[in-house]
Amino acid sequence: MLSRLTRPRALALCALPVAALLATAAFAPLPYVIAQPGDTADVLGEHRGTPVITITGAPVRETDGALRMTTIVATGPDADIGLGEVYDSWFRTDRSVLPRDSVYPSGKSTEQVKKRNIADMEKSQSEATRAALGYLGEDPAKVKVELTLADIGGPSAGLLFALGIVDKIGGNGSGGDLTGGRDIAGTGTITADGKVGAVGGVGLKTQAAGRDGATVFLVPEGECSDAKSTAPKGMRLIPVTTLQGAVNSLKALDSGRKVPSC
Repeated sequence: MLSRLTRPRALALCALPVAALLATAAFAPLPYVIAQPGDTADVLGEHRGTPVITITGAPVRETDGALRMTTIVATGPDADIGLGEVYDSWFRTDRSVLPRDSVYPSGKSTEQVKKRNIADMEKSQSEATRAALGYLGEDPAKVKVELTLADIGGPSAGLLFALGIVDKIGGNGSGGDLTGGRDIAGTGTITADGKVGAVGGVGLKTQAAGRDGATVFLVPEGECSDAKSTAPKGMRLIPVTTLQGAVNSLKALDSGRKVPSC
């Protein structure tokens, strides 16, 4: 003999597996990374008591203003990210939810990622030094540059390192500061021949810059739209593609001439 379920009871029974699935999803780790604005560091000054840029073999200028490299902080490749964290971060302008594989190489541990980031930073410092000395016409066999930025990895400070070296040795070329005394921030990789590359996380980096007092932000040209989407009100965004272009824009800004804008 067969019994017939009432409609409400049938719906209740069907809802049980769905509820169980949602409950499981709420507590199961998801393949995402949550990023937020990180620290900034003035490459013209000191970081944790140590000068960021030390130059020997060439006269070094006293500088005013700041050239602020920017970072983001992301959960590690081994972190368990739940549905609640993803949902909360998705609707915040000071958070980004990113696929884990887009940030970290698949199968790499936190320690392996850290070692890779340190290697990327060391390469970035070398490229930045070559780019800056090449721009200045200085002989790298005679001028030595040491760059020190503890506990920060990755290649995205390259542009700011190069600008810092240029400012400390040559300034704006007319006896003044490349910064014009302003608090300037930015991001971007750099090659030895001075080409600036994209880095990711620009929207969060503009927020870090604004929080720490910067009013101008140098952004790789291809990432202008990302920078504009969350940049603090009143922050001036200047697109750059080369070290030469970045220097020219800062000189134009100081002299009141037209400056490119995102």
